[in-house]
Amino acid sequence: MLARVSGKSAAMMVIAANLPDIDIVSWVGGTLTYLEVHRGIAHSLIAAPVLALILALLFRDRTWQSYLACLGGVFSHLLLDWTNIYGIRLLLPFSGRWLRLDITDVVDPWILLVFLLAVAAPGLAGLVSSEIGAKKSSGAKRGWAWVALVFLMTYEGGRFAAHQRALAVMGARLYNGKPANRLSAIPSRWTPFQWRGVAEGEGYVVDVPFDLNIEFDPSQGRIDYASPPNEAALKTRPFEVFSRFDQVPFWKIERLADDTSEVQLIDLRFGTPEQPGFVATAVIDASGVVRESKFGFGPLPVGNR
Repeated sequence: MLARVSGKSAAMMVIAANLPDIDIVSWVGGTLTYLEVHRGIAHSLIAAPVLALILALLFRDRTWQSYLACLGGVFSHLLLDWTNIYGIRLLLPFSGRWLRLDITDVVDPWILLVFLLAVAAPGLAGLVSSEIGAKKSSGAKRGWAWVALVFLMTYEGGRFAAHQRALAVMGARLYNGKPANRLSAIPSRWTPFQWRGVAEGEGYVVDVPFDLNIEFDPSQGRIDYASPPNEAALKTRPFEVFSRFDQVPFWKIERLADDTSEVQLIDLRFGTPEQPGFVATAVIDASGVVRESKFGFGPLPVGNR
């Protein structure tokens, strides 16, 4: 349909669907700047019509149909980002709240595979048609586009239902002998049936992977006891920025050999207390002064262990 509106519209929509990730350039400022900027204002509702307009002007296509194609592309990106565990700050600049559905991983191989098929299959069909001298048709492109759309809606709907079921199953159990204060179901990258349950209580978390096809047993999970938040570390920029991002926080303090302490703030969506993914780390001396603080995607070598 887009091709009949404008020869450029399909290409514009594809570019628009990736345009919010222009904020990836923040990586040149380091991991902390990237964390602070990525999925921020460029991924907000207020920026979407602006990004669509800029793209339409760059293509010198000022028809309202092409603008709507660009806008649809931008919104498709925001919707997909909303579904995964990383989340998105849709309401900036009015609110920095992270919104997320937690139904897919940050990178979902099945969505990528179907999108690649939808792009590649018509091209392969066109090569075959040219070899046998058949006329080119836009029907194959439209057909595969519909396949991708129907798959995406069905897949995301199934994952949403599975996530709700995972939370319900977890909510019917006790953890460390008590009901959890908060529950999180972290999706598996490969299947909607496997989840990582995180149950938060007073001063502890229970981390238990489970399969919806098998009876849930929270006693198989690992219990980790959290340390209280460290106010000195929170005043440093790495901890200040990361604490605004961290949606399932876990504090961990370990004594080091030289009478200092290593403080870690971990996001349990992306790792465990033993194997953290996103983590802010600080070294604090016996008087409570922060000697060093860092943020990184994985454990950071700081201090003297």
